[in-house]
Amino acid sequence: MKIRISRRRFNQVLVSGTILSAINQLPRRMQAQAMEPTNSLASWTYDVALSINGKKVTRNIDSRVTLLDLLREQLNLTGTKKGCDQGQCGACTVLVNGKRIKSCLSLAVTHEGDAVVTIEGVAEGDELHPLQKAFIKHDSFQCGFCTPGQIMSALGLLKEPCGQTDEDVRECMSGNLCRCGAYPNIVAAIQEVRHGGTP
Repeated sequence: MKIRISRRRFNQVLVSGTILSAINQLPRRMQAQAMEPTNSLASWTYDVALSINGKKVTRNIDSRVTLLDLLREQLNLTGTKKGCDQGQCGACTVLVNGKRIKSCLSLAVTHEGDAVVTIEGVAEGDELHPLQKAFIKHDSFQCGFCTPGQIMSALGLLKEPCGQTDEDVRECMSGNLCRCGAYPNIVAAIQEVRHGGTP
């Protein structure tokens, strides 16, 4: 027996599943509100409290706002760049609870209580992080647009199991693109810090 399904019905099921999946990622206190009937998604706003670069921040935000847009548009932390806005270039990389993520693909409301670190929170006052110093030493940037995402991704890499070779580092950093082609210098900077060199 063949089951026939129209393209329209298939798309309806697909969209419904996507919405339910997104709702399941919300903190429990928000899930019930998200399931309530409403005429407009724009009415879904939530108070979200999280730590940004060590400071507690609370904002009332639309459920559709990405972490990237919260950082750039509401908190004026513009070091995190909006590149492709599709999770492919890595310019929006930040650390959430110590792990690197692409903030353009992550809804801000799913980060209730999380600790977020952006490029603005890496240095200690006027003292640059060793990785930042290594990027400068090795001339690991040209236009500089991708540099914040590269550094944040590299900081995450330092805490992950990644092989010791340059090829391993290139593979671990493959989610971050550099249109200027400074990849050898980026790898050199990361390797220097990984292997205990002094920038």
